[in-house]
Amino acid sequence: MSTLSTRMVAMISIFLAGAMACQAGSGATGTVPAAAVDQPKAATAAKQTATVAGGCFWGIQAVFQHVKGVLSATSGYSGGTVKNPDYETVSSGSTGHAESVQIVYDPSQVTYGELLRVFFSVAHDPTQLNRQDPDEGTQYRSVIFYGNDEQKKIAEAYIAQLDQAKVYRHKIVTQVVPLQAFYPAEGYHQNFATLHPNHPYIVYNDAPKVANLRKEFPEMYTGK
Repeated sequence: MSTLSTRMVAMISIFLAGAMACQAGSGATGTVPAAAVDQPKAATAAKQTATVAGGCFWGIQAVFQHVKGVLSATSGYSGGTVKNPDYETVSSGSTGHAESVQIVYDPSQVTYGELLRVFFSVAHDPTQLNRQDPDEGTQYRSVIFYGNDEQKKIAEAYIAQLDQAKVYRHKIVTQVVPLQAFYPAEGYHQNFATLHPNHPYIVYNDAPKVANLRKEFPEMYTGK
């Protein structure tokens, strides 16, 4: 089944159930606080990389493309055992990959901890295990793929901070694992929300996330 028909089936099931899928926001009971453990902003411009997964990569990519200091956000696949996977095999759940987004950012404008705050607060719900409504399966799991020990430390400390503060009604299930490889997704997945703003999946699932980013973090939002 193609990507568009897969998403459309999910949307049809939602309409038949009379519910709206994957509301904007993360399921938090209140404001998601800043990370207590973070790296300071760099003194000069540079490029660093962060890789995360949290449901359909269309929405994750769309959110981070609107974050100040993000230079690029690419949809792809990480965390599996097959080299050069494609959408069809990843969607089967047999490769172990998660739909992921690799973010290249300027650490003099935005920190890793600030990116994770966006990830936890508006990009997805970190308490959903192996799913993000309306998508279900391990390929939609919540993951932070760290690239070095500092990223691991910040991610693990932040999750512990949020759990201890009971920011969410349920425990965070986000995995924190080393990045082994990132494979960019097919071209038709890139910039999907920007290119197809009227697609039902984008309208009901992803556009509200970008709107929430603008509302919750106006100082970080860019309309590019």
